[in-house]
Amino acid sequence: MRLPGKVAIVTGGGSGIGEATAMLFGREGARVVVADIRGEAAERTARLIQNAGGAACAIPADVTKAHDVERMVQGAVQGYGRLDILVNNAGTGIRGDVLDLSEDDWDRVMDANLKGVFFGCKYAIPAMIKSGGGAIVNTASIYAVVGGSLSCVYPATKAGVVAFSKHTALRYARHNIRVNCVCPGHTDTPLIQGLLGDPEARKELLKSYPLGRLGRPMDVAYAMLFLASDEAAFITGTELLVDGGYTAQ
Repeated sequence: MRLPGKVAIVTGGGSGIGEATAMLFGREGARVVVADIRGEAAERTARLIQNAGGAACAIPADVTKAHDVERMVQGAVQGYGRLDILVNNAGTGIRGDVLDLSEDDWDRVMDANLKGVFFGCKYAIPAMIKSGGGAIVNTASIYAVVGGSLSCVYPATKAGVVAFSKHTALRYARHNIRVNCVCPGHTDTPLIQGLLGDPEARKELLKSYPLGRLGRPMDVAYAMLFLASDEAAFITGTELLVDGGYTAQ
């Protein structure tokens, strides 16, 4: 038990990295609020945690909407009495370079990936201050630190998440609130599976990974767990690469 008595919110908890993280946190003793824009997916993850003996509830939330995020945080505090951990994991991606991406697509990805992190911190930090501190873990990406040719907006959002996290870590350290990022490589989630429907594309991508495989959601979840736990009590304002050696090349 690495999170006994803690209350954690995980956004995008209905699938992929968010689902794995929510389930791992529940197994490690946290009371988990599973948030997802798809209410039925959030409910499914919460039931899985409960069936495994953990404590969890589901709150449908669109992280691009301030009132949804505020309601999400209020629901966690009202349901469990405090808030200790926030994992800002919800996000999306789309292909397109600067010449062919539409303004609407740019805004949609910016809102989900960057504004959603802003809203999460905006409403969670006051609750964490009341609880005596907390840990925020934001999902960034390897594309926050290296270039990628498939999308112009996705790397921009993830680099923004890293910079935003550093600022917020410095600003709220005096309140015993730590803010860090996890930067996953390509991870076998529904989002990546949709982008890599072609077996040949997947085969080519695997050549870029020294460990010879893509990441698994639980690989990233364990990194989230470490940064959220008291084991990382002296770590803030940093980013942890979980990328099978991709960026070491």
